[in-house]
Amino acid sequence: MARIAGVDLPNDKKVKIALTYIFGIGQTTATNILLKAKVDPEIRVKNLTEEQVKDIRNVISNEEKVEGALRTENQMNIKRLMEIGSYRGLRHRRGLPVRGQRTKTNARTAKGPRRTVTRKKTKVGKKG
Repeated sequence: MARIAGVDLPNDKKVKIALTYIFGIGQTTATNILLKAKVDPEIRVKNLTEEQVKDIRNVISNEEKVEGALRTENQMNIKRLMEIGSYRGLRHRRGLPVRGQRTKTNARTAKGPRRTVTRKKTKVGKKG
């Protein structure tokens, strides 16, 4: 099992698919990485040599921002938007959809599960 960028890649998958298990690498990026590392994208992970794994690691560490560093950068960008008080930052702060989606219906993923509002009975006053 090859370990790249702190992620164990599945042995039975092709390398171009297995690389997508790393946060920040999609199929296009994976193909570009393999071209730069001069590795056949159709080869299975279990058939990779140590030299090929080392080449892939070098390309990723030198040219891509992945896993922890990318997650940190995303969180810092969101935090910056919230601090400067932009519209997108306010939406993040309130836990509402950020990109213009409707909120009258739907938006349950952003808003979370429904919270039912119960009405309290009011006592009827006595006359007299």
